[in-house]
Amino acid sequence: MASQERSGLSVRRFCKEQGIAEHRFYYWRQRLRDQQQPVRFALVDRGAERPEPAPRMELERVLVTGERLRIGAGVQAATLRMVLEALRA
Repeated sequence: MASQERSGLSVRRFCKEQGIAEHRFYYWRQRLRDQQQPVRFALVDRGAERPEPAPRMELERVLVTGERLRIGAGVQAATLRMVLEALRA
């Protein structure tokens, strides 16, 4: 949302240039505005897999795109729900 505002572009133009569906932009903008608690995002590395050993994991989900979602021990249920909802959107 902040990137779009800083760009000075219309939402339509910004979404087109970023390859984002415009309705998704509006959905998330409204959802973030309605949020009572601060929302935290995690960095998702879409690059090549790293050779170093991964931290202890409880669960790994391989998405249809081939990307992997690794969920470590001790993750908060609310955070996990938010991530999974975002992936379904």
